[in-house]
Amino acid sequence: MKTIRLGCIVALILCARVAAFAQTTTPRPHGAKTAVSSFAFEPLDRWKAAVLSGDKSAITAFYSTSPAARAKTPQGETQDPAEEPTFWSTLHQDGLDRLDVKVLEAKTVQPGVLALVLRFEAGLQTSTGEKPGIVSGTQIWAQRLGEWQIISTQRGNWVEKPTMRLPEPAKPNTQLYPDPGEAPAEIAFALGAAGKDHKRVLLVFGGNWCYDCHVLDATFRSKAIAPLVNRNYHVVHVNVGDYDRNLDLAKKYEIPLEKGVPSLAILDPDGKLVVSQKKGEFESTVRIGPEDVVQFLKTWGPPLNR
Repeated sequence: MKTIRLGCIVALILCARVAAFAQTTTPRPHGAKTAVSSFAFEPLDRWKAAVLSGDKSAITAFYSTSPAARAKTPQGETQDPAEEPTFWSTLHQDGLDRLDVKVLEAKTVQPGVLALVLRFEAGLQTSTGEKPGIVSGTQIWAQRLGEWQIISTQRGNWVEKPTMRLPEPAKPNTQLYPDPGEAPAEIAFALGAAGKDHKRVLLVFGGNWCYDCHVLDATFRSKAIAPLVNRNYHVVHVNVGDYDRNLDLAKKYEIPLEKGVPSLAILDPDGKLVVSQKKGEFESTVRIGPEDVVQFLKTWGPPLNR
């Protein structure tokens, strides 16, 4: 499933008249710039509780009415205030009994305006058991007079959750990919470290909005694979933005971004490109398993460490 990207959020923001809501003295919500372990946004937790309860009026209260919240769905864009509350309350009628809201990316657009890239993992109880599903989406929250409201959303279709063979993050790291401008310095630092300990540098092109990027990172950190990564590589996450940043680095290291992300390149300590993925080999973590990741890491590790 393709994740809705941050560029889509920005397009929504331009249409949402956020200036009418933003308070210039509003503090950032807790966790907006902190590590994965501490990210939290209490209004989102309350929204989730309302969805689980199936209370349409409670859900509706989270959405701005003046001006009306904008909603972009696969069927088009609307300012119908009933669009999102109807969708989410209907899930309860269909048997919703589990909802895990994963925040992939959180960006403070301006004081008092928070944009979130989200992955909703839900379970519907049916006569044959639970039916797991996924909805990708974004929400833009704005604070006015001390209250947070949703002023714009984008949502994909409900799709059946695929079977994954790679470990998934319980709580994605919203800071996994740093600011795109930091990539050159981080690569230079990693190359310097690799020259001292005779490892190689592993570049992972992607973005925080990309759920597959989070899955690959969880795999790198898993008990079975982390020792292999740590023994052989210095890992650098190269943020490609909305496929519009660090294009020069993608070209330099022969990463065809049109094939999707995550996409990997491996460098020797002197900066020479050893190999890069040119066919979107890891773009869909649904299609690969631990053995594929292990084989790649072992094949292209430093010769003395293989």
